Amino acid sequence: MASPRLETYCCPNRDAATQLVMNFQPEVFCGVCIGSASVSLLLTILQLLPKKGQSPRKMPKASSSSTILLLISICDILGGLGMIFRSSVWLGFPGFIANISVANGTDVWPSAFCVGSAMWIQLLYSAGFWWLFCYAVDSYLVVRRSAGLSTIVLYHMMTWGLAVMLCVEGIALLYYPSLSSCENGLEHAIPHYITTYAPLLLVLVVNPILFRRTVSAVASLLKGRQGIYTENERRLGTEIQIRFFKIMLVFIICWSSNIINESLLFYLEMQPDINEIPLKNIRSAALITWIIMGVLNPMQGFLFTLAFYGWTGWRVDLKWRKREIPWESMSSSTVGENAYPSPVNYQSNIHDSKKISTTDSQQTDEAISMLSEGNTSGDDRLTRSSPIYQGW
Repeated sequence: MASPRLETYCCPNRDAATQLVMNFQPEVFCGVCIGSASVSLLLTILQLLPKKGQSPRKMPKASSSSTILLLISICDILGGLGMIFRSSVWLGFPGFIANISVANGTDVWPSAFCVGSAMWIQLLYSAGFWWLFCYAVDSYLVVRRSAGLSTIVLYHMMTWGLAVMLCVEGIALLYYPSLSSCENGLEHAIPHYITTYAPLLLVLVVNPILFRRTVSAVASLLKGRQGIYTENERRLGTEIQIRFFKIMLVFIICWSSNIINESLLFYLEMQPDINEIPLKNIRSAALITWIIMGVLNPMQGFLFTLAFYGWTGWRVDLKWRKREIPWESMSSSTVGENAYPSPVNYQSNIHDSKKISTTDSQQTDEAISMLSEGNTSGDDRLTRSSPIYQGW
């Protein structure tokens, strides 16, 4: 799981609330993290692998949105690997981990492992949050025809730059001036928690607003494409809306327990003695949400692929094969003359007189196809209602 408590535990003089959750059944907790992360990792990779009998997605061109979705899955995979490695070391070498609690110890490797593994997990999941925010921004810009593959460079700079900057800044403030003196006061811990949860809260607050605006813009595009708003257009708009809803639902399910757990632990930290009897229910709720975090945080990778693409099946195709270019099989005579004909030239040969009138419709189809990437039924209806499809 991904929590700023992992970095706080690396402090020998950690607070009582962190001590409470980290010492609660550590073997069970690490086993839960390993199991959940392993299942999510395998299923995520299975989802992303090509399947037998599955035709390549018909996209007018490569989109930045599809690239962002893949990068989100990669961040989840790498973050899950970090969880598996960290929990495995904790289970396999308990004596090595016990040295973390020794203040002014001579062995620096346990602390280095603790800090390094915690930073790896936090950095990857934080980058995933930023990529999810970029996906919401890109979806809106694509519909407004203000984005493209060129903007992916800006997304890379923003995502990795902010993720690294916030992670390093939070860790530096937490461990200042040294690892043995961290957590002496809230002035060390609060900035670290803010830099950790800032991108998470950004996605929770801003992404629903951007998704709502995107859905409204999609409805306007569909209405203006042919001057009418048929049942197919209405259904396609609804499917895009449901797609955005699934993404936010998965995010809320996987990370709401972190916010609840952190609120409970901060409340316990404010108490003179967290072991008082009136605080028993709060301690129990904090421990329960701690275990829930270990289950749900790693599962985000697999659940996101379900929200992005749906269930892609078990039949994996590991054989390399050349993907057919969509316009390559349109005319055998054309293929004989030119092995790789240009789709634009093909269009001009058949519909030269209609080229100008269908340009706006084609751009609209491209924008909506980018949003419905992975949605087979939506892509099929879009393609069949497109003037390009009807002309071919």
